[in-house]
Amino acid sequence: MPTDFTPLKLDAAIARTAIAQLSAQSPLIHCMTNTVVQNFTANLLLAAGAIPAMISDASECREFALQSDGLLINVGTLQHQQCHTLYQAAEHAHRQAKPWVLDPVAVGGLSLRTEFCYQLLALQPRVIRGNASEICVLAGEEVRGRGPETQHRVEQAFTAAQRLALSTQAIVVVTGETDLVTDGLRSISVAGGSPLATRVTGVGCALSALCAAFATLDGDRLFHVASACWMLSQAAEYAAVKAAGPGTFALHLLDGLAQQQEGR
Repeated sequence: MPTDFTPLKLDAAIARTAIAQLSAQSPLIHCMTNTVVQNFTANLLLAAGAIPAMISDASECREFALQSDGLLINVGTLQHQQCHTLYQAAEHAHRQAKPWVLDPVAVGGLSLRTEFCYQLLALQPRVIRGNASEICVLAGEEVRGRGPETQHRVEQAFTAAQRLALSTQAIVVVTGETDLVTDGLRSISVAGGSPLATRVTGVGCALSALCAAFATLDGDRLFHVASACWMLSQAAEYAAVKAAGPGTFALHLLDGLAQQQEGR
């Protein structure tokens, strides 16, 4: 396993092809995400060309696993009574061979979510997306973030991300100034974006939902998931030019995604 931080840069043409594929297929994504970001996540998926569904009742998760194309589990506002429902949703997705994404918000600093995310790894998420600290924790390293904020740079989590990808057979995404996407053997970097994205609640969480949408596409999942990062990065650059600040940045981010989805 390579240890130097030398991922390949994603070719824009590959990303645009994946975006067109997403638009043509309009995958239905079951989003079990935190209460802070539900509306933004749903709007972002719609703008990108996917279809969001926020099903949350335990009795409906098994039924909906037959209908949905992919699943997101985000533990940002996790409560103990939710664990069984979230676990069941991941279990049903796994049984139906539907790709699901784990967003391990703030693992390492809080025991409930950390222990629960370790349990979820046994259900083989197809994608794990987090910041550098979160990925290091899931890879078994003794590190902590500051709540949902990372205390590590992306390149510091490179070997941990490779190790986690190999042990779980998932695509691991480490987000930061430059995103890293790896399957443990191959690694891709996605640069760009805007610092304003860190001043809007939910951009990272919504990216996890976008990764779930791209993970449903036929073909090389590594490049598809990297294309999700590229799409959001390009939309963030567009929004940064148009925005007067964080508030209008969020609105223009959706516009930027919609323009890419429409091929502009």
